[in-house]
Amino acid sequence: MVKKIIKGFLLSIFTTLAGMYIYLEYIMPDSFESSWKWMIVQHFESTIISLGAIPNLLLFFVFIKRREDYKARGVLLGVIITAFVVMGFKFF
Repeated sequence: MVKKIIKGFLLSIFTTLAGMYIYLEYIMPDSFESSWKWMIVQHFESTIISLGAIPNLLLFFVFIKRREDYKARGVLLGVIITAFVVMGFKFF
């Protein structure tokens, strides 16, 4: 049970990082490195993290559909922690 929650949590974190990479690499007009530097200089970390967390919605519904409720709980835990990280970047 706990292993499944941890697996869902780690998949959520990986999905968020992959979503951030895809956004910075393929949607932003510059290269990944220049987009990363621009994000840091302009203080858009919270925005990019939030956009990177969108694929977690798909992951959550896949686990719910397959009746893997504990992995879905792990994904939800990852999204909640991501929300706290975004709030930290936004307000501090």
